[in-house]
Amino acid sequence: MTAGRPTLYTPKLVKAAWDYVNGGWITAGDKVPTVAGLACEIGVHRDTCHEWAKDNSKQFSDILQEIAQKQERELVNNGLTGDFVAPITKMMLTKHGYSDKVEQDHTSSDGSMSPQKPVDLSNAPQEVLDWIIAQDLGDADNA
Repeated sequence: MTAGRPTLYTPKLVKAAWDYVNGGWITAGDKVPTVAGLACEIGVHRDTCHEWAKDNSKQFSDILQEIAQKQERELVNNGLTGDFVAPITKMMLTKHGYSDKVEQDHTSSDGSMSPQKPVDLSNAPQEVLDWIIAQDLGDADNA
């Protein structure tokens, strides 16, 4: 016989968890399903839910995945309609892999936007330098 208190994990608790996932979060007054909301409804700590999810013999991995999936859907739908506060929605969606980060690459695939090497004229003959200086390159101030 193992020592410690008996587990709270029972078929009745699992049913209550699935009830929360399948709409109970709405009747509980939650705007989106959350692990914290689930934990409150079934009377355990959030950490306990996560520990149960690690155990392959328990259904909590599926339960937490369903919560995440439904939460993402609610955030996207209500964020798009403006029913949710945008900064909070944006922050919560980062937990689902969304980001507004923009990466810019200042090069082009064909190399046409690559910086050109400067031309070394230090050894150029004087007549070439005179010719370059004599060219009408336009007045930069009047361009």
